[in-house]
Amino acid sequence: MTAKLAVMLLGTLMLAEAAPKILVHGHRGARAMRPENTIAAFEYAIKAGADFLELDLAVTKDGVLVVSHDPQLNPKICKAPEGETAIHKLTLAQVRQWDCGTLKNPEFATQQPVPGEKIPTFDEVLALSSQGKFSYNVEMKSDPKKTELSVEPAEFAKLVAAAIHKHKLENRVVVQSFDFRTLVELRKIAPKIRISALYFGPAKSFVEISKEAANAEIVAPYLSLAKPEAVREAHAAGLQVVPWTANKPEIWDTLIAAGVDAIITDDPAALIEHLQAKGLR
Repeated sequence: MTAKLAVMLLGTLMLAEAAPKILVHGHRGARAMRPENTIAAFEYAIKAGADFLELDLAVTKDGVLVVSHDPQLNPKICKAPEGETAIHKLTLAQVRQWDCGTLKNPEFATQQPVPGEKIPTFDEVLALSSQGKFSYNVEMKSDPKKTELSVEPAEFAKLVAAAIHKHKLENRVVVQSFDFRTLVELRKIAPKIRISALYFGPAKSFVEISKEAANAEIVAPYLSLAKPEAVREAHAAGLQVVPWTANKPEIWDTLIAAGVDAIITDDPAALIEHLQAKGLR
């Protein structure tokens, strides 16, 4: 090997090492490719190489954590007997009657139905941890204006912390929420679990948002709020910034340029390929 070639190779390696790795969060598993928040979606994201499985939690009438974005089951993506749709007013057995894999989400042309997929329990999704070294980004779905659709924040936090501890995954889970009350309660009983403050609203300091959410280590703003100056301020305060939900290459590039730490996307495989092409993975 010539000295010139050696220098060129060394320079390439140094650039690769200097390039930040953008982590990829598979939104609801991989909603663009498989029915959202199903085992099929999570396994797709795992095989694609996602760093995090992003998912949502609700609590059944009999106190079981289940994975669903909608506190009230959505008939556009799930089939079930007529009647009650609020998960918190149904038992696990009743929730299991819903088929959330047959109906194709009309918003995603690339989504492939998986007939018969049921709403999984949080336990079932955490059990997938043996399939790789990925982590979990878990949202506690709670709305202070709709208290009838969930348990109280302290009880929610207790259930989530217990499930994570049961699977010994404290180091592989981030818990996020728009309802900061749940994050405050989780911080009290499980201070080692990282928390993320979801935010959608007027532009606001990410540092202030973190303080309001029990000093969350991560702030997860809507993608348009992740401006370079806001990200720099967050980083200076030791925070990470993980915007949601970006599905287009031009938006990915804007977020990369802003310096974000991770991107939540419905198509983790496509984002990973995009990052690899830029030398960011």
